[in-house]
Amino acid sequence: MARGGSSRRWLDEHERDPWVQRARSEGYRGRAAYKLTELDEREQLLAPGMTVVDLGAAPGAWSQYAARQVGDSGLVVALDILPMDPIPGVRILEGDFTEEATLQALLEVVGDRPVDLVLSDMAPNMSGVKAVDQPRSMELVELAEDLAGRVLRPGGSLVTKAFQGEGFDPFMARLKAGYQRVKTRKPEASRARSPEVYVLARDFRVV
Repeated sequence: MARGGSSRRWLDEHERDPWVQRARSEGYRGRAAYKLTELDEREQLLAPGMTVVDLGAAPGAWSQYAARQVGDSGLVVALDILPMDPIPGVRILEGDFTEEATLQALLEVVGDRPVDLVLSDMAPNMSGVKAVDQPRSMELVELAEDLAGRVLRPGGSLVTKAFQGEGFDPFMARLKAGYQRVKTRKPEASRARSPEVYVLARDFRVV
């Protein structure tokens, strides 16, 4: 019974959430769109003509926003192991991006275009046990870091969700060695009780 009550409270809170209501009114697939919106407005991440890779993209709110910003001259490639409904201006690849076949499919879609920006809003299914959740979250962060290192052009950028805890400081140290500028942000649309932050790594150094 307690679980049912907790679920109802979460649903009630979700329905009252102004970011959820705004997303519905503006046609976004989720409130997460406004996290990327704020990051972009503060940091000028996206511009017309850019090539963007969105990892773990389902249901697609970040890809929607990115596609609107890069325009018809740009390209957004959304990857997820889950199926996604089509999004105007977005190429969707269904598969595990850690597998070579999916990576090759991504490279084929990108073609000769340099990748300007890798996005990742991935998070594990949270158990509520930090000793379990933190390693899972860092594994996803490291996967995004690895793929960015393989596909980004010199000077490109990585934006990824991360949870501060064990493994976070070494991750930040690696980014600072591989990118010119590294910072963290917590957008207004990020729930205050959530330990998530967004790491922005700019000006990739190709070794």
